[in-house]
Amino acid sequence: MKISARNQLKGTVVEVTTGATTSHVRIDIGGGSIVTASITNEAVDELALTVGSEAYAVIKASDVLVGVDE
Repeated sequence: MKISARNQLKGTVVEVTTGATTSHVRIDIGGGSIVTASITNEAVDELALTVGSEAYAVIKASDVLVGVDE
């Protein structure tokens, strides 16, 4: 796999929750951290994602916002 995004976190799928059109995929990237992605059900099928599968969380974002309560 070659992609331009530099934030590629390899891990293990620990949960796939399927909804009407999208699924939430939770990937354990180690150190007690889990990344959750919302992707289409079709993508889950095409990638053959199941609990225990190895997968990458690929993060591509131009902005990160930070907020605090007043």
